[in-house]
Amino acid sequence: MRRCSRSGCTELAVATLTYVYADSTAVVGPLATQAEPHSYDLCTAHAHRLTAPRGWEVVRFEGEFAPPQHSSDDLTALAEAVREAGRADRAVEPVPASGTGRRGHLRVLPGPSED
Repeated sequence: MRRCSRSGCTELAVATLTYVYADSTAVVGPLATQAEPHSYDLCTAHAHRLTAPRGWEVVRFEGEFAPPQHSSDDLTALAEAVREAGRADRAVEPVPASGTGRRGHLRVLPGPSED
């Protein structure tokens, strides 16, 4: 369950706000399936009261915002992800002497050369 992104608000998020800077438009739609770094989750009150800066347009979803319903598939996927993260036999590639390589999901890159 995600919470509203507005400071001090503890309500559950039911909508997602994204900005289209090229069109000077704020878009308030149903809650996105995943939190994104350049979007904001909003509760019902903040989704309906949102205003945009002068010269901007607000495009708002024309229905009632409802909290997401979790299915057993969501819970199964979460359980599988937790199990996978906790497995002790996950292989980690050694970092080559050159200082570059992959380690799990991270990639090691060489630092800037000092000439």
